Amino acid sequence: MPSTTTSKVTRWDQHGREHVVRVQKAGVQRSLVCDTCGWRKGAQFLPWLKAEEHLTEAHQATVDPTADRS
Repeated sequence: MPSTTTSKVTRWDQHGREHVVRVQKAGVQRSLVCDTCGWRKGAQFLPWLKAEEHLTEAHQATVDPTADRS
């Protein structure tokens, strides 16, 4: 059985609320799960891009907390 690793994509909406999509990897398959609304999707390719798209479209969360603010 392959080991599972998890990473996350975090964005903030215009009201300062945090929204997170977790990217779970098991072998070559990746699963996306939104902590805010429970949305789930399988994604073999570009899972982080699909997570960002969900956060933008479903939650209007576009502010990247890791972006350089200088």
